[in-house]
Amino acid sequence: MPTNTYESPLSSRYASDEMLYLFSPDKKFSTWRRLWVALARAEMELGLPVTQEQVDELEAHLTDIDYAKAAQWEKKLRHDVMAHVHTYGELCPKAMPIIHLGATSCYVGDNTDVILMREGLELVRHKLVRVINCLAKFARAYKAMPTLGFTHFQAAQLVTVGKRATLWMNELLMDLQEVDYRISTLKLLGSKGTTGTQASFLELFEGDHEKVKELERKIAKEMGFDSVVPVSGQTYSRKMDANVLSTLSGIAQSASKFATDMRLLCHLKEVEEPFEKNQIGSSAMPYKRNPMRCERICSLARYVMVDAANPAITTATQWFERTLDDSANKRISIPEAFLAVDAILNIYQNVASGLVVHPKVIEKHVLEELPFMASENIMMDAVKRGGNRQELHERIRLHSIEAGKNVKDLGLPNNLIDLIAADPAFGMTREELTAHLEPSRYIGRCPQQVEEFLDEEVAPVLAQYADALDEQATELKV
Repeated sequence: MPTNTYESPLSSRYASDEMLYLFSPDKKFSTWRRLWVALARAEMELGLPVTQEQVDELEAHLTDIDYAKAAQWEKKLRHDVMAHVHTYGELCPKAMPIIHLGATSCYVGDNTDVILMREGLELVRHKLVRVINCLAKFARAYKAMPTLGFTHFQAAQLVTVGKRATLWMNELLMDLQEVDYRISTLKLLGSKGTTGTQASFLELFEGDHEKVKELERKIAKEMGFDSVVPVSGQTYSRKMDANVLSTLSGIAQSASKFATDMRLLCHLKEVEEPFEKNQIGSSAMPYKRNPMRCERICSLARYVMVDAANPAITTATQWFERTLDDSANKRISIPEAFLAVDAILNIYQNVASGLVVHPKVIEKHVLEELPFMASENIMMDAVKRGGNRQELHERIRLHSIEAGKNVKDLGLPNNLIDLIAADPAFGMTREELTAHLEPSRYIGRCPQQVEEFLDEEVAPVLAQYADALDEQATELKV
């Protein structure tokens, strides 16, 4: 690999080989050639002077692309599509006269972009399903383990480790629904011509409107699409790009939420991401176990969320039937969003499949806060024994303030139970009070919620995309 030329870290460090191939020159330009074949075949079948021999010649050279030759042509012509027309034509001398017949550059450029985005979303969908599957196993295993819930990152009522994982999964299911919708609604540009009027094709077919429409149907079918966009300028609406990157941004948002939670849990020493035997957490502090994978998820997610603004701005600033200020931006923003989300999901699966839970630390934190949480139950029990609810509420409030000072100001254990036991207003022994300190009494329906969510929401998705679960996870490059 050259060391004196910039290379995107998305390529060298983060994205998978399969996503890198999807946005590679080979994939792009062989798809251009497939579109030229589809155009020629459809024109032949509809009666234009295109022969089977010409179509066969084009098909025989779909992948043998001479990039040096194409670069020479582009330097001369200053036009990438025409450079590849001539490069293709040199390999296909019989078909050269009919390559790109009636089309404009966006016929290959835009249609290819739609094809690549759809295939990219399909790959993303498979990786989403694999992450959901990992989290489902984790949630089921820890569905009943009490842990502190947090609001405002302050200790709140108890939840369970597994229930918290369902929150991460639920957002991924929302993302999966969005991906499914986006895939189902993507349409080819078709063969619309220079300003979207199909005038060149109407001329070729001597005014036969039905043949012009049938041409698009044939091309769409050969490329695996049910339909084409109903109307366009020279390009498909750049809103399509904005919608796709909005979908990718949604995945980045969900992943960043998970990774941020994990970074906080790592700080609490309750749950940690995988840490390999020879992994170094810090060059200066050998004891450290930094959550570097989750930090990487957050870092890449931030890039994707910002990158999603590119096609939105491009959509808003297009002029009439087309302007070219979308092109350079589009070449960068769309592939790199896919590469970044691909990397995010690879890391997400890696982390989710190897989460390390520390039950004793979790229990310690629960027991430190549990006396406060148990205070309402204690108060109700004391009322049943004849106490005054309002007076007991005030007594607990004062005892809680004192216990809080002991914890925060003096670094002492939480002694709320001892304070209540010593208060004759409650008339309860320490043993009776301690009976209230069973964490499982305070987790509500968490175990049932986890089971219901997994059975009713997650299981159908995993069954629908079972083929994705057969695929081997992508190994992280670094």
